[in-house]
Amino acid sequence: MSGWSIGLAFILDLLLADPPSWPHPVRSIGGAIDRLVKAAGRFAVTPRLRRLAGAFITVIVVGGTWALVETFLAGLEQFSSFLARAAEVWLAYTVLAARGLHDQTWRVALALAENDLPRARRLLGLVVGRDTHDLSRAGIIRALLETLAENLSDGVVAPLFYLALGGPGLALAYKAINTLDSMIGYKEEPFRDLGWASARTDDLANFIPARISAALIALAALILKLDMIQAFKTWWREGGRHTSPNAGRPEAALAGALGVQLGGPSTYRGRLVVKPTIGRPDRPPDLGQVRKAEAIILTAGAIMLVAVMAWRGLS
Repeated sequence: MSGWSIGLAFILDLLLADPPSWPHPVRSIGGAIDRLVKAAGRFAVTPRLRRLAGAFITVIVVGGTWALVETFLAGLEQFSSFLARAAEVWLAYTVLAARGLHDQTWRVALALAENDLPRARRLLGLVVGRDTHDLSRAGIIRALLETLAENLSDGVVAPLFYLALGGPGLALAYKAINTLDSMIGYKEEPFRDLGWASARTDDLANFIPARISAALIALAALILKLDMIQAFKTWWREGGRHTSPNAGRPEAALAGALGVQLGGPSTYRGRLVVKPTIGRPDRPPDLGQVRKAEAIILTAGAIMLVAVMAWRGLS
């Protein structure tokens, strides 16, 4: 896929975001996962069988997504090169989430600016996995900053990376991995065994993008005259503290760039999870840090886009 096509897909994402009434490949992937999980539940009655079923689901969903996209584009190429290129751009647009990430964060930040904590908690609950119904103002801001850092990797850097590496087929296979992990990649029942393969595959798929994201956050901090040195130091010293092998890297870089503390205890589905803290304990985040974080994320995404377009332009 050419760099210009990837750039056009990025522009479409910024202009259109993700209208819920439009057809979307990821929603179709989610529906397929749901049906496969229900089918697996009828026969996978032991931990070993559930692990095997989870591995089978992962291979079928990820491999099937890649094969369907590649077959579709190859068939369209035989009919019309123009339509094939247009389809490539549309499919690439569907894997990007830069505008959606900004819009979701902005809505929560606006509710906080109006001191409407119930609305802020409800809107935040649409974009994070943790329980939000009893979060304090500081807890909401902390969750916002963490999701900005993590979703820079999941929604911008990783899709651009896989688009450059293998076009829409590989990028949508990545989104299939992401969707599997978000639906069944939990350590708690009933997905502890069924989601094991999905979670490990997601860890592998995000290994490089998460570290690219951390480096981009540090570079963006330099451009925005924030603390690039501390971003690198916090990423290096504390990025591995997170329970995830990947999410802690960009979170640590963002915490260092802003000079705040992230991490700490959170509740997921009523279960308290105590995460290690990352960053400066004497600097709780405030709403002003959210605006700075948005600028960092936007700048980091722009740098990644330019790098990917240059990469594909030279290949």
